This record gives sequence, structure tokens and C-alpha cells, in this order.
Amino acid sequence: MKTRLTVIVDNISDEGLPGEWGLSILAEYGDKKILADVGASGLFASNLEKLGYDIRDIDYAVLSHAHYDHANGMPLFFRSNSKAKFYVRDAVRENCYEKKYFFKKYIGIPRHVLTDYADRIEYVSGDCELCEGVYLVPHKTPGLSRTGERELMYRRVDRKWIPDDFSHEQSLVLDTDKGLVVINSCSHGGAVNIINEIRSTFPDKHLYGLIGGFHLFNKSDEEIRDVAEAIKGTGIEYVCTGHCTKDRAYGILKEVLGERLEQLRVGLVMTF
Repeated sequence: MKTRLTVIVDNISDEGLPGEWGLSILAEYGDKKILADVGASGLFASNLEKLGYDIRDIDYAVLSHAHYDHANGMPLFFRSNSKAKFYVRDAVRENCYEKKYFFKKYIGIPRHVLTDYADRIEYVSGDCELCEGVYLVPHKTPGLSRTGERELMYRRVDRKWIPDDFSHEQSLVLDTDKGLVVINSCSHGGAVNIINEIRSTFPDKHLYGLIGGFHLFNKSDEEIRDVAEAIKGTGIEYVCTGHCTKDRAYGILKEVLGERLEQLRVGLVMTF
């Protein structure tokens, strides 16, 4: 299926459109419009309008993971669009925190959004076909709680603090004319793990591209280069990253990945 992706929100502003720390991408897949994430504020809605889109025309909305910079626009989305369901992983709760010294700071979805708009939210488990050729795929890599602990990310479950295993994170997978294209907005579970997860889920399909942040802003140059080499080693043909990758890491990735790498920015259009 011919596919067009437009970046609605990213850290890098462009084309006269403002950006913010967050991400939102609109996928036009055949006659369907799918919104992946809604950024950290209502900016996604105004940028949609400036780019010539009507928020009321969106058919599906998807939450990549339960963090504020991808979810804070949810109440505005529900108020502005009366038809689209919002698809979240079944582990999504108001329970994501980041450890700051001796304190834990809430970094989750808007408070009460799950109850205030319960009739609009669809919880999914396992592999889910959103519509023909479009899938939601959870992490399948074991031991991701070690990553959460390293990143100082925790969830509050049954009054206990547990390292985040990113069971609330999912990949949006589009079966395009060039092959599978994956959107995973922060890739907390690891970009290479995600590539391997999608390949094992769809062994008979060609994986063409990976789009999203790679959460490399807090990594050393050596760690970033290792990730870049590992991505290159997968043979993936197209990578587009930004947001929590940030500029320093992007520069190192570019040295390794060369022409197969593109920078996310507001207004960027990708066709497949």
C-alpha cells in the first residue's frame, strides 16, 4: 500500500511550524488516516491545521507508550475528534515515573484520561491488526526491566516501585509498497531489539524502515556508536530519527549510517 507519513510534532521546528519536546506522526495509508501520538501539548492540533489536515478526519489514533510527551494531547484529541478510537497497550496506566535523586517524578499520561474517555480507548494485547496492512506489535524481548532500571524509569504497581519493562510500549507497523515501515516513538526497548521483534513477527515480509526517537540523548559517544553499528548490521534500508535521539547522537548515527539516515523534523513528509 502506498503510504505517506507527515511529522506533526518533533523537537526540531521547520517550514514555519513550531516544535516541542514530543512526537506526533500522521500516517496516510490508503484511505485511512492514523495518528501516532499526540505530543506534549495541544501543538499537534494546530500543526495539523497548518499542514492542511482536519483532525475530525482521523480514523485511528495510537499511543506508542505511556509518557507525557506523547500523550498530553489526548484530551484535546478526544474533544476535537468524535469518531476515532485511541489504541493503547493493555499495560497502560497512570503509573510511569522517572527517578530524580531520592524522588520519583511523574512522567505519565494525563491524569484521569483513561476514565474520562473510557469509551474512546481500546486496550490491545499481543499482536493486533488495526486495519488491513496495519499492525500494533508489543515488545517481545525478555529482560527489558534491566533497561528501565538503567534509565531510572519506574512504574508504580500494587504500591510497589518496579523498574519499567516497557510493556506499555508498542510499534505501529505499516505494510507499504517498499516493505514494512515501523514507527516506535522512543524505542525504549532498543532500536535493534525492535527490528528483530518485527522481523520475527513477520518472517515472510521485508522490513524496510524504522522511524522514531532512539532515546540516545543520555548515552556516551561509544554507546551511541555501538547502537549505530548494530542498526547498520541489521541491513535495514531506511532510518529516520529525532526527538529523544537529539543532535549529538544523530551526528554519530549519521557518520555510521550515512545516506540511509534522515532527521525527523516538523513538516517532514516521507512516502513509501
